[in-house]
Amino acid sequence: MRSIQRRSTSLLFAAIAGVVLLFAMLFMGMNRVQAEDEQSTGRLITIHDRGSETVMLSDAETVAGVLETAGVEIDARDAVEPALTEKLVANEYSINIYRARPVTIIDGVLRQKIITPYQTGEQIAKDGGVNLFTEDDTILTRSNDILNDGAGLRLVVDRATPLTLDLFGTKTAIRTQAETVEEMLSDKDITLEANDRVSVSQSTPIVEAMTVKIWREGKQTVTAEEKVDFPVEIIQDADRPIGYSAVQTKGVQGLRTVTYEVDIKNGQEVARKEIAALVTKKPVKQVEIVGIKINLSVNYSADRAEIMTAAGVAQSDQDYAAYIINNENALWCPIRWQGTTGCGDTYYEKFPGAESSSQVGYGLCQATPGIKMASAGGDWRTNVITQMKWCRDYAIGRYGSWEAAYRFKVTSGWW
Repeated sequence: MRSIQRRSTSLLFAAIAGVVLLFAMLFMGMNRVQAEDEQSTGRLITIHDRGSETVMLSDAETVAGVLETAGVEIDARDAVEPALTEKLVANEYSINIYRARPVTIIDGVLRQKIITPYQTGEQIAKDGGVNLFTEDDTILTRSNDILNDGAGLRLVVDRATPLTLDLFGTKTAIRTQAETVEEMLSDKDITLEANDRVSVSQSTPIVEAMTVKIWREGKQTVTAEEKVDFPVEIIQDADRPIGYSAVQTKGVQGLRTVTYEVDIKNGQEVARKEIAALVTKKPVKQVEIVGIKINLSVNYSADRAEIMTAAGVAQSDQDYAAYIINNENALWCPIRWQGTTGCGDTYYEKFPGAESSSQVGYGLCQATPGIKMASAGGDWRTNVITQMKWCRDYAIGRYGSWEAAYRFKVTSGWW
């Protein structure tokens, strides 16, 4: 009986020791993982390749360096976004790898096979040297004709029909996917009015090389070619400093043919109205990258800090405020008029009515007109703190914060 008790006790102690050992090993493993995490540095990189996703940390300075570290091989015909030469400045990046694969391009009776990494019909056609017009369509599908195309994709080019549009006396070569004249007019945003005439029935099918003529009965019309401004898209990059600006995609002006109805009396034009417009060349949007990262370092004396504090400018905003004042009124002179140098001893009015003139600024922030600062106090002409209070209200009221006012000042030169 005592032997059985001793064996039970031994087993119990052994079980307890095993549990303690297990917890110790788990604790040590967690500490090791935590230590490894704390030692991990670098940018967070996500690599997308052939439907797979790899996440890693890397200290490499370029995309090419990241892929080399990850052991990812790139063929000369593959495409990588961002580019292999792209320098890494942000904390996180997604790298997309587009592997080259065979595509059969079918353009009417022409057929060619290429190896390309591009994804859209337009990009693939360009890579294959196929010129597309704006109105042409492309259809990208997986090839089912293994015998003729082989394994891969098939890109079919659906060409728009070319024809001539004689719009109020101006002939223009156009292209359209429309089936009838009525659909073509709608496609080109041409609206006919009561006195307008078309040379063929609007139900007429569109055929290659046909001419459709439109004219207006009665009043005279004139047609001119005008430029179309390109739109601009601004992309703010928080990893680039304020002042950085680069054109990512250059904009290109478009062209349009505009027809005006002109009312002439006694040989003179007395009225003009646009009656039709046809865009002959679409503008290309310009994409610009603008840096918004703040790297602010402003030196200003203790007495100027006291002025801002007395005017209610928070300490966290004083660098922004000091930068603006330094660039508006470097002397911080409360009686300085725009265009003058130095700081006089007493206030004077630059010219009769200067205080209410929108042509001249005054005071710390060069308020225009200066009399606007009267809202901050009756001593606005000479009291630097009163002027600073007005500057504070102006910055927050117009821009929402001193930081936003600073950003605007840096990028535009004024505020």
